[in-house]
Amino acid sequence: VFEGGSWVQVRVGRLGLGLGLGLGPSSPLLFLHLPQFFAIFAFSTCGSYSGVFRMSVECKNRTESDLSIEVEFEYPFRSEYFDAPTCKESNKERIFLFGDHSSSAEFFVTIGVFAFLYTTAALCIYVFFFEKYKEKNKGPLIDLVVTGVFAFMWLVSSAAWAKGLSDVKKATDPDAVITMIGACKEEENHCREVHDPVMSGLNTSVAFGFINLVLWAGNLWFVFKETSFFGERKTRGAPEAEPGGPSPCSWGEPI
Repeated sequence: VFEGGSWVQVRVGRLGLGLGLGLGPSSPLLFLHLPQFFAIFAFSTCGSYSGVFRMSVECKNRTESDLSIEVEFEYPFRSEYFDAPTCKESNKERIFLFGDHSSSAEFFVTIGVFAFLYTTAALCIYVFFFEKYKEKNKGPLIDLVVTGVFAFMWLVSSAAWAKGLSDVKKATDPDAVITMIGACKEEENHCREVHDPVMSGLNTSVAFGFINLVLWAGNLWFVFKETSFFGERKTRGAPEAEPGGPSPCSWGEPI
């Protein structure tokens, strides 16, 4: 029952044949599902993120203090700023957080979205147009090339976003931001952090990025098995029967 594919692939293949979809156990449908769902997790955890941290600036003159400065930042992490008291009457100064980290974040999300769209399209082709997909070996070859490109793009985008996330963490560290506030440089004023930003969602997005890299790179083998190159390789590696000699299956059989 399990030869030629996993139990799940065999059951899916039988279901496909029953519905007239032309699917067989060799179709790597299970491995097309996994990158699709993990691509969703990767770009959604990054693209939907918003965070906040709080600080307090206590001036010598208490009436000029601000004990709850909220600094909000969100995807794509571009040119965030906030207003802080100067401890000089009611004047405020605008503080910009270090750097523009939008390029790596947007690149990562874009790769995730396109990976999801491609996998959805590929899955539809596998289910409804499998015979066309196998025709003249064009479908498997295109699939192999695109899968390889996405595996490489996941490597590049995940590495870039991991570096970008490290920079975002440094830029939103309350202790580092406090040093940028002019009033906090004066000894008569007291500044402190109240609440750190929660970065677990962004950490998860990086993890999902590298998981997608592993899934897409691993999926290359299953896509390669659908190409004619794999069939030719198996044909060349098969032993040839000698003329007039017994076939391999006849050894040990009674004559």
